Amino acid sequence: MDQISSYIKEFLHPVAEISASILELVGIIIIIVGSFRALLKLFEHVIKKKPFHVATDLGRALSLALEFKMGAEIIKTVIIHNLEELAILGIVIIIRALLAFIIHWEIHLEEKTTKEEK
Repeated sequence: MDQISSYIKEFLHPVAEISASILELVGIIIIIVGSFRALLKLFEHVIKKKPFHVATDLGRALSLALEFKMGAEIIKTVIIHNLEELAILGIVIIIRALLAFIIHWEIHLEEKTTKEEK
């Protein structure tokens, strides 16, 4: 039984590391693409002299990226070796969850303000 557990750990460790790294990379790509997209839209609306709310567009990209990054953190729980690492990971997850909540809240307020302006 110990050998089976050892083999599972040997298999799960690299799979978890690779999966977490891929999710982190996807999150980073979403942030970069979302930021450029919001910036391009902002320039377009400034040139056309139309109002544009960057916070909503950028906030959605950041929120999606945070979801991928939190998924990576959850996968990392598989490769935790001690309680100190677990505590650090828990703090990171809490911070990212708070950031996601704040971003969702800001998007909601921005959308509400936009609807009231129309």
